[in-house]
Amino acid sequence: MNSTNKTNALILGLSIFLGLAALGYLLGRAAINVKEYERSVAVKGLSERELPADIVIWPIVFTESNNDLGELYSAIDASKKNIEAFLLAKGIAAAEISYSLPSVTDKAAQEFNSGDKAPFRYVAVQTVTVYSPHVAIVRKAMDELSELGKSGIAFKGEDFQNQTEYLFTDLNKIKPEMIQETTTKAREVALKFAEDSNSKLGKIKQASQGQFSIEPRDKNNPHVKRIRVVSTVEYYLSD
Repeated sequence: MNSTNKTNALILGLSIFLGLAALGYLLGRAAINVKEYERSVAVKGLSERELPADIVIWPIVFTESNNDLGELYSAIDASKKNIEAFLLAKGIAAAEISYSLPSVTDKAAQEFNSGDKAPFRYVAVQTVTVYSPHVAIVRKAMDELSELGKSGIAFKGEDFQNQTEYLFTDLNKIKPEMIQETTTKAREVALKFAEDSNSKLGKIKQASQGQFSIEPRDKNNPHVKRIRVVSTVEYYLSD
């Protein structure tokens, strides 16, 4: 091989070597940059509100007993009229009052009869339901229901199937504000983390919004609702 060919081969080999070295360096730097760019922190932001319920569902359950079925239904109708008159006098609109069909039990026809004769053959359970957006008015009427008890109506206490319910239905009105608050609080936490770790906070990598929850503030105040939502936001970090 003459000297010219040797020189060309040497230059070609050197060029390939330098090219591979440069490529390796660039790939190494790229890997480091990607690794640095993948650094992130996930934080949570909480928003809470305490607001009054805007709907109340109040089941008023009473019982009637009689040995004559016709007289039983007459007694039911009379009690219903007394209850309706009471509610109207307390400021509850007629459109907010509804009635279920009475549930009548014939003690004499029960399959498993103990043999003891019941004082009344027929026992009826009737429910009058108030569905109203005027929560304060209805709650006041609840406190004064004993007035009707003195007139001879036998009210049944609340049980699992007949409980007063308080609803909050204006969630859509406060959703945007609460979501904005969660993201703002999440960013404040992320900024503090970045500051403590000598990093810079970058763009959002991903974010997810939790479910809104609406619960009674406590067992003694079911008409006051606690609304809360948590958002999770992940930010990129850089040096």
